[in-house]
Amino acid sequence: MEIISIISAYGHKNVRATHESTLEITKESQLLKRGNCIIAVSADKSVADLRPEFKENLRNENAKMTMLIEAGEVVEVVKAFGSPMLILTHPKDIVVRKSGYICSRTLAIRADKAACDLSRKLVEKLRSSKQKVKITLTVRV
Repeated sequence: MEIISIISAYGHKNVRATHESTLEITKESQLLKRGNCIIAVSADKSVADLRPEFKENLRNENAKMTMLIEAGEVVEVVKAFGSPMLILTHPKDIVVRKSGYICSRTLAIRADKAACDLSRKLVEKLRSSKQKVKITLTVRV
């Protein structure tokens, strides 16, 4: 089974994307320079806003998640895993982690990329507050 969720967000002039273990998308509109894991702001969804069936499938022990990040013509794919331990209740954020750490903000774990691993071409696009960002999440069980 495959379930898709699409998130719309925007870039921001302070996107640095240098964090080595996480990447984050937030509903917040502002971004401080110390937020080096944040790749997009003003998102229309957080983990709490995802459909119940998406969350249910993501909590399957065999769940695999793909995050497709599109900014203009630049596209990047991040692969990660779900977990029965996912909480998925944070009202503002979505975090994908290379580690196995789980909190209310965690969407997926054991990812193949963090913010620092994204192409610098994509990061350049994400540094514009006018840049629309489409994030397509696909969970497969």
